[in-house]
Amino acid sequence: MSDRTYFAACGRGLEPVLATELDALGVRSVVERRGGVAFRGDKAAGYRACLWLRSAIRVQEELLSTRVRGEDDLYNAVFELDWDRLLRPEHTLAAYASTRDAPAYRHSGHAAIQVKDAITDQQRQRHGERSSVDREAPDLPLKVVIQRDRLLLYRDLAGTSLHKRGYRPVQVKSPLNEVTAAGLLIRSEWDRASPLVDPMCGSGTFVIEAALLASDTAPGLQRTFAFERWVDFDADLWASLREEAKARAKARLGFALAGADRHAGAVGIAKQSAQQAGVGHLVQFDTSEARDWQPPAPPAFVVCNPPYGERLDDGEVEEAWRALGDFLKSRCSGAEAWVLSGNKAVTRFLRMRTSQRVPAMNGPIECRWLRYEIR
Repeated sequence: MSDRTYFAACGRGLEPVLATELDALGVRSVVERRGGVAFRGDKAAGYRACLWLRSAIRVQEELLSTRVRGEDDLYNAVFELDWDRLLRPEHTLAAYASTRDAPAYRHSGHAAIQVKDAITDQQRQRHGERSSVDREAPDLPLKVVIQRDRLLLYRDLAGTSLHKRGYRPVQVKSPLNEVTAAGLLIRSEWDRASPLVDPMCGSGTFVIEAALLASDTAPGLQRTFAFERWVDFDADLWASLREEAKARAKARLGFALAGADRHAGAVGIAKQSAQQAGVGHLVQFDTSEARDWQPPAPPAFVVCNPPYGERLDDGEVEEAWRALGDFLKSRCSGAEAWVLSGNKAVTRFLRMRTSQRVPAMNGPIECRWLRYEIR
């Protein structure tokens, strides 16, 4: 299969994690960039990236890289591509653009329209009909990047963000993003073979992602991707990659993965999500206050995303952090804890000293991934 250039996007700070994941997939020319990692490989490499990457938001295949100095350059460069090999008139498309330091394109929406026009004009000339635009679920999602006079045009293999694993039945208030949770777990260097708990698990994202990691279950097994609707989709290749992934998933673990939360509704969603993800038999969720919870086994590893002022009033935030501190000191002797905080002022309520602080993002919130050694 021919060599292709890809770019996997991720949250800021997770680029090294994503590069490590791509190295493990055996792709070529892995290069970290701001906001993602570039790599090269064949069609199977792109499919595997969508199926297996845990810390990536998107996987995009480069279609065009060229210089553009004005609107005509952009339109002509896109028009000259052979769109018959990528898109049929009965399929839908959408173009999303971002521009930076590009005087000819002060408004990114205008660049997106130019790309769409070039494609549909070519279709009209060749076929007398054109593809419709569908911004919600296009068959061919395109990403346009213009920086100064450099144009990069990608097609998005997944379509929707890769954090949408397909196992979440509903979204709860202020959930931890699945991609962020997986990336932070990998960043913490948890050995994937020691008991892990989350005493404030909410809808269970940390615990479910830990179960997917430990069982070697591909995070993309429960969802579909835009590339499955493409003109050049290789159904046999994709089927073989999925079967390979199913064969790798472990049916049992020899250690405990558990979570607890004070809100019964969130715990119910966690249990349902774990079942949908195929790991319900590998995890345990309880309804309990953090300081009162007794894990099923002494934890070696604790991960937690407690409230830090974005969701609850100050009194409740202080109480939550004090309860977490009580749990760590009374239940987790000898363990290692990693706690996500988006507000450094609240960490004092834990009454513990960090041994490591890692910059991280939880959506738009600048956070620190804090390591504590519990003695």
